[in-house]
Amino acid sequence: MRGNGSGTAAPAERVREQILAVLQAWGMPGDLARITADLMAQTDLLGIDSHGISMLPAYEEKWRAGSLRLDARPRVERESGASALIDAMGGLGYPAAAMAMNLAVDKALESGVGAVSVRNSHHFGAAGVYARIAVARGVVGLVTSSANGIIMVPTRGAMPMLGTNPIAFGAPAARNEPFLLDMATTTVAANKVKVYDFLGKPLPEGWAVDGQGASIRDAGQAMKTIFERPEGGLTPLGGTPAMSSHKGYGLAMMAQILGGTLGGSAFAARRAATRRPDEPDDVGHFFLALNPDAFRASGSFESDMDGLIDALHATAPADPEAPVLVAGEPEAAERERRRVAGIPIPAALAERLRGICERAGAPYLLDGPA
Repeated sequence: MRGNGSGTAAPAERVREQILAVLQAWGMPGDLARITADLMAQTDLLGIDSHGISMLPAYEEKWRAGSLRLDARPRVERESGASALIDAMGGLGYPAAAMAMNLAVDKALESGVGAVSVRNSHHFGAAGVYARIAVARGVVGLVTSSANGIIMVPTRGAMPMLGTNPIAFGAPAARNEPFLLDMATTTVAANKVKVYDFLGKPLPEGWAVDGQGASIRDAGQAMKTIFERPEGGLTPLGGTPAMSSHKGYGLAMMAQILGGTLGGSAFAARRAATRRPDEPDDVGHFFLALNPDAFRASGSFESDMDGLIDALHATAPADPEAPVLVAGEPEAAERERRRVAGIPIPAALAERLRGICERAGAPYLLDGPA
């Protein structure tokens, strides 16, 4: 749905309450709904509008189709001292992913290393919120995931074969913001194309291509290509072979292998031909936690992280008005801004959320001043 960019802003707590109200109206148990709403609202607070409350329309579609089991409780299927496999039981990915990252951290604090896979899951939002769980508990975290959407066109290909397959990595520092990399392995995430469509903005060159490899600038046309047509889709990170798209393609494969193949989740491109509409997505996730204290003196890693980040900050900028930053700092700055100004809700998204609330019998809570 297109919008003109107008809309309102809502406090993060109100956004969280809105998500919670919808999820519980759909029948998600309160504890699982609270975990999910907390993570989705945190995502919006960080400025990642493509993966927060704007995901509710997609979740409603899957729930009504019967493929998303909102009452499913994740369970540990196998476990050793430093590893585990969790079955998400066909439920939304947030509760299983939070459980998995925290379990990986528990193991890392005990053994130095913890690795946990999740199978039989659905979308889990932004990968970076789980890396933030790790750094908040003082360890290094790595997150990868497979995806249900078949939207990435591999280098030299004309047809999509992979998803956006995200990678996130976090490392704590002592006084600086933690290093927090959160990236899609496509040039851009599909949900960012969705946001451009909400706002009625043209896409940058090279984000999406048609079946002949030509760039698509119209966001609505790109959405149809990505989600409705068999040919074309999003480019791997890099955009074109000349700009090293093979690197993004390789990273997407790495995320697929760790996030999906390792834990036994489906490869969406192979499963698509036989999958029934009411079957779960069977997305897989992977979580690795490393305790720095297992490798060196306590506190020395965080101190060296400060020195590393300080050195990058001291780099002479090409533009004096745009100093050098490290991953995670733009999101941290946006989080502080949105704590004051609120989370923007574009008019087109607000219209869709009202419809969701009406159909679910949930109150619409996003009216009123931020």
